[in-house]
Amino acid sequence: MRIAVGGFQHETNTFAPQQATLADFEAPDAWPGLVRGAAMLDAVRGINLPAAGFIAEALSAGHAVLPLTWCSATPSAHVTRDAFEHISALLLDDLRSNHAIDAVYLDLHGAMVAEHIDDADGELLRRVRDAVGPQTPIVASLDFHANVSPLMVQSASALVAFRTYPHLDMAETGARALRCLHDMAGRTLAASLESLPFLIPLTSQCTLMEPLSSVMQEIEALSPAVGALNFTPGFPAADVAKCGPAIFGYGLDRSIAASVAQVAQRIARHEHRFALDILEVDAAMHALQMQPARRGSPVILADTQDNPGGGGTADTTTLIKALITRRTPRTLAGLLCDPQAAARAHAAGVGQMVDLSLGAHSGGTSDTPIHARFTVMALGDGCFTASGPFYRGSRMELGRMALLRIDDVYIAVSSRKQQAADREMFRHLGVEPADFAVLALKSSVHFRADFGAIASRVLVIDAPGANIADPARLLFRKLRPGMRVAGRR
Repeated sequence: MRIAVGGFQHETNTFAPQQATLADFEAPDAWPGLVRGAAMLDAVRGINLPAAGFIAEALSAGHAVLPLTWCSATPSAHVTRDAFEHISALLLDDLRSNHAIDAVYLDLHGAMVAEHIDDADGELLRRVRDAVGPQTPIVASLDFHANVSPLMVQSASALVAFRTYPHLDMAETGARALRCLHDMAGRTLAASLESLPFLIPLTSQCTLMEPLSSVMQEIEALSPAVGALNFTPGFPAADVAKCGPAIFGYGLDRSIAASVAQVAQRIARHEHRFALDILEVDAAMHALQMQPARRGSPVILADTQDNPGGGGTADTTTLIKALITRRTPRTLAGLLCDPQAAARAHAAGVGQMVDLSLGAHSGGTSDTPIHARFTVMALGDGCFTASGPFYRGSRMELGRMALLRIDDVYIAVSSRKQQAADREMFRHLGVEPADFAVLALKSSVHFRADFGAIASRVLVIDAPGANIADPARLLFRKLRPGMRVAGRR
């Protein structure tokens, strides 16, 4: 087959302070910047990305891959109208410039919201469907946190979602999308979609723990021989009508609806188990005092509400200030995004002392900078390859980085925001996370993939940030009637 391949990824936190501009999609970070045409093949090769998995599987099967446009941007508030329309036009122009296309594959997130379009993924799929006509198969991969709409399900021939959080199977999901395309063999699949009436906090969506560990195994067992069965817990920080968990599937006949209903009923029975489990900062400091951490098996403090992977700014300071004030021994924190501080550290040099107002420059919270004198322990250019199972193969470009020390607290600073989900982020600055007693990581769940094996405990922390952990604290206006937070009637 001649398969057109493109992608447009964004996870939109409609409550976050910063929008996603065209420049955000053009600049590389953990993933490549915006690429078009043949450059896409090299840009994504070897990375744990759905497009990479699809392309590798398609080429190995002997298909011709026709690369379109691919891009992503770090989660934030709405994608600007200019960015959405410009990138959509690029992708559609590339699509129309290719002739005799047999199928289309799109690498999407599923929770993108534009300034002017709440269901941005659905609208993009609709435009692609209009461009290729009703007979050409369109298969798309979706993130585990997709907020799936009827328009998305109707516009695609099939949607295939991640099954893991941390997302270890991104590339594998792309490969599954290719296999799903093979299975169709010119047939039109029946589709079914059910939405659940409650929001699941992000930190309760981890598939390494129950109840989702068992639920996802059941979904895999129930998946049809031809088609796909999916569960997406949703991205709960999006004030749109489609926000929330969804079970959806595609199969050769209407029996797929029975499988979708079975999974929906199973998940609904577990609603109370998705209740948020989070500690205030003072309670976390007390827990560290009562059960001291030790080097080699650190306690991880997940600074989830400042997770840039959920729309956080990655520069809040409340948790780090508490660790400094309590003189927490052998502590490593990061990644804190402060390009000015990184530049000052580079100007000063390794081993020098530098006076900084660190962090809390982006606003949106009551946090204030850390005004202190730091020792510059190490410097880096922010360019390295990730080795952990989530970011595997990513060629990071985080700008100038610095490792700063105050007392026994070490802070890894970057110039571009990226959640701390790979140990290479710290090794790039000459430190090994396992050598510390406490790790304060700006991440929600993805850190568990690479740091979980060395952790003695994980405490999820209620510190300020734009990635609000409890959906009940968000001022929704557009949710479907009757929606509630999991476990709250």
